[in-house]
Amino acid sequence: MISPERFESVFARNGWPAAWRNGLFDRHHYHSSAHEALGIYSGWVRGCFGGPGGEIFEAGAGDVIIIPAGVSHCNKGQSSDFSVVGAYPAGQSWDMKFGNPGDRPAADQNIKAVPTPDSDPFFGSDGPLVSLWKWSALSSSLKAGSS
Repeated sequence: MISPERFESVFARNGWPAAWRNGLFDRHHYHSSAHEALGIYSGWVRGCFGGPGGEIFEAGAGDVIIIPAGVSHCNKGQSSDFSVVGAYPAGQSWDMKFGNPGDRPAADQNIKAVPTPDSDPFFGSDGPLVSLWKWSALSSSLKAGSS
């Protein structure tokens, strides 16, 4: 098991300073101005990602969840001892959006403007998140060029 202090230290060392310790809201929400990392240090949670019809995944102590800006997430059940550290890339200020009328189109513009992180919050600059997002950006660029 990884302690909350260990998650906070590793996240900070990799440019994702910890912002809070708590749980996961049981209401669908998203952040239009920042990506988010969750480091689970106790218990387990069933999280729904992608809105009310999204996928539900179970994660437990020691797991790290990365949530790109704009992806809705929600707690769909947890153990009584569930606890998590939340972090955002340095320089990104998170907001809280609930999909209310009037959030768009400003939220859409915010999401497009959020830069990809320079570092994976757990594995650093050579971590899988960096490679995945570089590949995703390249793939999107190639698709846009073929239209």
